[in-house]
Amino acid sequence: MRRAIVGRDEVFDRAWQHLGRSGPVLVEGPAGIGKSELWRALVGHATRAGWLVLSCAPTEAEAELPYAALADLLRPLADRVAALAGPQRAAAEVVLLSGTVREAVDTRVVGAATRSLLEAATTGSHPGTLVAVDDAPWLDRPSERALRYALRRVAGLSVLVSRRRGQGDSEDVPLGLDDGRHGNRLDRVELPPLDVGALHHVLRDQLGVTLTRPMLVRVAREAGGNPLLTIEVVRAMQRLPRHPSPGDDLPVAASMHHLLADVVAGLPPPSRDALRLAALLTVPTLVDLSAAGVPAAALDAPEEAGLIVVTPTGVRFTHPVHAAAVRAGIPSGVRRRLHRRLAELVADPDERARHLALCTTAPDPVVAETLAGAAERWHSRGAPDLAADLHERASQLTPVEDRALLGRRRLAAARCRLDSGDLPAARQAAESVAADFTGDLRAESLLLRAVVAWSSGEAGQAAVEIGTRALAAARPGSAVAGRVHAHLAVFDDHTEAARAHAEAAAALLDGRDGEHDLLAAALLLLFFQEVRLGRAPRTDLLERALRLEGDEPAWLASTVPAIWWKSIDDAQRARDRLHRMLARAEARGDEPLQHELLSHLGEAELLAGRWDTAERHIAAARDLGDQLGSGLVAETWLAALLDAHRGRLAEATRVAESGLRLAEELDDDWCRRIHQQLAGFVALSAGRMAEAAAAYTALAATIDARGLVEPLAMRFEPDWIEACVGAGDLDRAAAALQRLNDRHRRLPRPWTILGTARARVLLDSATGRDPGPALDALTAARDAVPPDVLPLDRARCLFVAGMAHRRSRRKLPARQALEAAVAEFTAIGAAAFAERARAELARVGGRAPTPRHLTPTEDRVARLAARGRTNRAIADELFVSPKTVEANLARVYRKLGISTRAELGAAMTRAEAQT
Repeated sequence: MRRAIVGRDEVFDRAWQHLGRSGPVLVEGPAGIGKSELWRALVGHATRAGWLVLSCAPTEAEAELPYAALADLLRPLADRVAALAGPQRAAAEVVLLSGTVREAVDTRVVGAATRSLLEAATTGSHPGTLVAVDDAPWLDRPSERALRYALRRVAGLSVLVSRRRGQGDSEDVPLGLDDGRHGNRLDRVELPPLDVGALHHVLRDQLGVTLTRPMLVRVAREAGGNPLLTIEVVRAMQRLPRHPSPGDDLPVAASMHHLLADVVAGLPPPSRDALRLAALLTVPTLVDLSAAGVPAAALDAPEEAGLIVVTPTGVRFTHPVHAAAVRAGIPSGVRRRLHRRLAELVADPDERARHLALCTTAPDPVVAETLAGAAERWHSRGAPDLAADLHERASQLTPVEDRALLGRRRLAAARCRLDSGDLPAARQAAESVAADFTGDLRAESLLLRAVVAWSSGEAGQAAVEIGTRALAAARPGSAVAGRVHAHLAVFDDHTEAARAHAEAAAALLDGRDGEHDLLAAALLLLFFQEVRLGRAPRTDLLERALRLEGDEPAWLASTVPAIWWKSIDDAQRARDRLHRMLARAEARGDEPLQHELLSHLGEAELLAGRWDTAERHIAAARDLGDQLGSGLVAETWLAALLDAHRGRLAEATRVAESGLRLAEELDDDWCRRIHQQLAGFVALSAGRMAEAAAAYTALAATIDARGLVEPLAMRFEPDWIEACVGAGDLDRAAAALQRLNDRHRRLPRPWTILGTARARVLLDSATGRDPGPALDALTAARDAVPPDVLPLDRARCLFVAGMAHRRSRRKLPARQALEAAVAEFTAIGAAAFAERARAELARVGGRAPTPRHLTPTEDRVARLAARGRTNRAIADELFVSPKTVEANLARVYRKLGISTRAELGAAMTRAEAQT
């Protein structure tokens, strides 16, 4: 049976029904209207119904204690912490104060741990799981961030939150509960004023008072139906010598604070002092109050006035507004003296630092050092936003003559702003430090500012320009200069400039303690940029970087190895690294990195022909990108490229067109490149050869303008050649083939092996040259690439072979090659190419093929051999090697079902009769 709430039965039933459907409920209203009472009733009802209840009720004083609220909420799940992944387990132990902080805790890991624990909670045997937060605006920022992250991602939870009207923007719903993430609509319950009858029951239950009906109506009208204000008005009336007569004014102030101020002012001085100290303490304990000189008797008067409840260990205000009113009524000078008094006696170092920050007005190196130490502790516990506040306060209290220390503390605050995700604040703080300091401090602050520019996607080359200013400020040859160079190697899209930065970073960071991560990144970037410039791959750089990384990928260039392995079609190695990194990113709650890795995995599986898997990765990347506000450019492009591969060309065309418009608006070469490639591939798939040729020609110009000799991810030349041949532009096709041959010579890869062979067949066939040798080379290329590597490219080799045979009027091999192409295209889902192959097959005509057809080269070799020519003589006549002759004869014997040269003549005669 549920607990009765005076005047709130209807809203209780409404809220409970919504919670029963796993819907979020937000209870709102002015201070004192009864939000917490309704919240407690719903929580109690859920508990009695057997639900798992995870709740917290933060107070204003606790808003500066990192993870105070989250610890209360997660405590019932403490026994599940041991099952978490290592980083999440450590983070949860820090939140619950059950473990030692061994290394700094990333706020994202705390969010991931919270998510994992809440997901585990929903899998239990309870009929429901309720996450309940009273007075949500008083959540400490780290707790709020972790809960917001987790609640957006965990389905099956019922969420109950209350807040006082006027706490923050009325449209800003706490914890993002209005995003409809899991299809559940937010129910906003606005508590109305209580009527006279309900207030009668409240006064009788709370104060044991029964007013006359006329007086009750007056009190209700003056209090606006607010139960707490009604109680305080009646208490004030009880302190009067006599009740007001009908013509007298009621003791009602303009606000609750004013009314309570009168109550506090009427307390004996020792009781007023005790009440003020209790309001200033984060957790007012009897031990701390006694140490502050508060006698136990001093708490009697405020307890009798209904302001506090004294427990065996501490003091609790009967309503949050009481504590707020007490704090608001303390004169500033008195408040500082009380904070100083508390700072001298509290045992907790972080609580002491808080009081020192609030009572110190002049520079004080000792206090500043204390605050900086507390800031470092809070940062290590995953509360960078609160740490930033303390670092800033420490800098304000640092003597101005200690310029270096002052600058370091201001820079530490800026870094904490960045770590907390507050990019605007980090930008402003970094710019301020850069303006006020010189040398390495200026360099490091400008580097931080460049990182903000890169992270927030500021227009143009902002990150490069700011990073260049940072480099100018750094001491030549310093570690700071090395760090700036390493970042510029990432920021700069001009290949030679990026290579030079990577080389300088590697030289400056090599051998320096504590720089292994950045050194590994610099080596990876140097390797990467050299390859992009067309230089021979220095895999020793790659291997050294991987050794330096150990188990922790170099964050600044962590995806470079996977990009390299993708580019050389080593899909499994790329896949393994990306999945390892994804697991680590998930364990740490690093969603931006997860988003990047999912995109890379989608592309890797697309190239590998595992399109269903690619689709899942791309969909996950799009979903995450939508949450992160990434702009969805890369994910949408990848999804459209997959659509184009599957023959869904209309949607892919729309994405290509909109992407090219966006590239022009932003003047973004990367965006331009990927959508030029998409536009070319879509047009080629649709058979619009002139359009495809134009798109690929524009892509080549864009790449060349950036100095990219080897654009690893752009494998477009074979398609460009096919489009040019189809459009009749054979000169451009020949030039593109030369470009492709150059890429293959510099770095042979499966796609260049297949691409050059396919392109040579197309060009020879189009220019009237005998395609026989090129067809043989194409067969050899297909044989050299395993079936599970580049299945689309392998099928396209068959398609090209079939077209060449048809144009040479060799119907049997044409039909067999095209039928095989149709089968392989269909197997991987390449609908547009399958349709093109079927159309080409329809042009072949004639009867269905037999399994004994010979390629043109095999035919010529067989005829010469049948005439008695030796292998050497055949090789000389056909300008091939004797080994090629031997290989061709072996295939001829197999196809014709013979085993000796003597049988060749008769077998050839039979084969001709069947054709």
